[in-house]
Amino acid sequence: MPHCTLEYSANLDASTDIAELCRDISAAILSTGLFERGAVRVRALRCEAWAVADELSENAFLDMSFRIGEGRSAEDKRRAGEAVFAAAQKRLAPLFATPHFALSLEVREIDAELSWKRNAMHARLRDK
Repeated sequence: MPHCTLEYSANLDASTDIAELCRDISAAILSTGLFERGAVRVRALRCEAWAVADELSENAFLDMSFRIGEGRSAEDKRRAGEAVFAAAQKRLAPLFATPHFALSLEVREIDAELSWKRNAMHARLRDK
């Protein structure tokens, strides 16, 4: 269960292809070899309202929440987080040329006893 949710300020739409960013992050997650293809989810939530730092209209943010299932070592979790963050930094590199952008990532492990899932894609993708 690697689910990565991107929350981003709407003003990024003018400068960033968010769909491409989602695909880059999905590829980065899969490149770690830690997760099954059928379990990967990357989604973006556009924030219409935000207040960042000194509230200049050009201030922008992208916050990533990366939730994973239990059972991976601290090193594996760090490696997965680094892969996701590197993919985002690469795609968003032009935004760091201005003093108006913030990027963040948090990796969270989900308690298996409090998580329910049903996924019909696994069977189809495991056969490939």
